[in-house]
Amino acid sequence: MEYISTVEASKKWGTSLRQVQRLLADNRIPCAKRYGRTWVIPSDAKKPADPRKEKRLPGRLLSSDLAHVIASTTIPMPAGNPDLILDTLSEKRLRRIYEAELAYLRGDFEQVMCCYQETGGDDAARLRTCPLAIAAAISRGDYRTYTEIESYLMKCIEANKGSEIGAFAELSLATAAVSVIAPKMAPAWLKTGDLDALPPRSKPNALYLRAKYFHGMGQFEAALAVALTALALSSPEGGITTTDIYLRLTCAVACHALEREGEAKRRLLATMRLALPHGLITPFAENVTALGGLVERCLEQEFPRYYEAVIEQWERTWKHWTTFHNQFTKDNITLILSLREYHIASLVARRTPYAKIAEHYGISVGRLKNIMLEIYEKLFISGRDELAKLVL
Repeated sequence: MEYISTVEASKKWGTSLRQVQRLLADNRIPCAKRYGRTWVIPSDAKKPADPRKEKRLPGRLLSSDLAHVIASTTIPMPAGNPDLILDTLSEKRLRRIYEAELAYLRGDFEQVMCCYQETGGDDAARLRTCPLAIAAAISRGDYRTYTEIESYLMKCIEANKGSEIGAFAELSLATAAVSVIAPKMAPAWLKTGDLDALPPRSKPNALYLRAKYFHGMGQFEAALAVALTALALSSPEGGITTTDIYLRLTCAVACHALEREGEAKRRLLATMRLALPHGLITPFAENVTALGGLVERCLEQEFPRYYEAVIEQWERTWKHWTTFHNQFTKDNITLILSLREYHIASLVARRTPYAKIAEHYGISVGRLKNIMLEIYEKLFISGRDELAKLVL
């Protein structure tokens, strides 16, 4: 990609240098990069529209447009080559949404944010891209961008109470609560399972978030039941969807938590066979800790060439996740504990047997017990029940 300077951009767009700097400060120029105090801008970037001159779609028209965008971007991607979906779409904004989805699944979070920024002025496309942008912000530890997205969604909710627009905006916000394992911060409708207000095509994703909510609460049987139900209702034949991949992984994680290791491994390997040949590594990187060593074993067994990519992404994004988690929950537990201690505490809080945890970390059960005593002392608690309240 070729780049131009801010001075060149101001001349090209016929605007002041100060205006270009303001647009950069507001993150309104997609894919612009900063080097020290200097910005460079893609040479083909277009001048962002003035939001004061943009006319928002009336609520009823926006609702129809959102339904169109959701329906057009929940079409399964071809299982043999997911990228072929891009060739079937005539609308540029719909291609951008799929590009963002594929970029997220491959761990290119910067590209996700570029696609999100390009939806400025198109509320339907922006609402549809918000869950991906939130997930990317979490993976990058970018709490500032998340708060900007949150502010936008809150305005949508306030302006569209009782409509599918407001409900979809609430669904997007729920992504953050379940992704950072903060189930108590999930919205009431997700806790009760009242999904009636949502657009029909968005309900499989809502069921995935509900399954994740149950997992965060330690209700693994409920998490498995919801995920299995959603798969039965929405799993595509001969295609791939992001929701389908995550529902399959949720089943594997729930089975692992329920000590049904054979089923957990079978489901994990089936999902890997569906996704990894296309470089879709993010879902597995996100579940390394939750599956307590099973991801590593399955990669070594059947997909060794993806082992390094998945584990490196897990190690890289985990640090960002903890930064985001602390700011989102206003809880500094991941600053008090080391990364290794937090991993172990998460497994213990989920009632994973000590023998399995010790085997995963290559230590004795006795050494693990000593580590747990140190963790309890750092957190000023006395046992697993109190730990679960802090970690979960």
